[in-house]
Amino acid sequence: MAFFVPTKVSKKADAVIAKFYETTDFLKEVVIISENLNAETTADFSEENLFKITSEGKHLGYGYIGNAPSKTATFDYLVLFDPEFIITKSKVLIYREEYGGEISSKRWLRQFIGASPNEQFTYNQDIIPISGATISVQSMTRSMNSLLKSITILKENNQL
Repeated sequence: MAFFVPTKVSKKADAVIAKFYETTDFLKEVVIISENLNAETTADFSEENLFKITSEGKHLGYGYIGNAPSKTATFDYLVLFDPEFIITKSKVLIYREEYGGEISSKRWLRQFIGASPNEQFTYNQDIIPISGATISVQSMTRSMNSLLKSITILKENNQL
């Protein structure tokens, strides 16, 4: 199912990108993935949710905006990568549940930093569970694994 990036989510992502790279002078160049290749991946690369980030002609990295299910709603998140697709930052942009928002904590999200596309996370082994946020933690873990596996597929098909 295609994920449309709402303006509010995009603006929050831009603020995180500006703070992370310490510049408001950056460009997001959408990475276009063919429909056929997108169908081969488990992450969704539609709309403008995968992009190359540049500033003053320098390639800073890539960004991905995703959406994952929580208990009764969904949450939006941003993953920043370096130019080799190593995760440099993950951030929950909008969390829509009353419970489970602890997955938004910087401390918990740091678990993903440094992962490369060939890595996979295991809940309760690599990823620390959070009492009261089990569904969201498992969903974020699955989403990150899906994204990393999908990045590998895109790289193998020379799309990145």
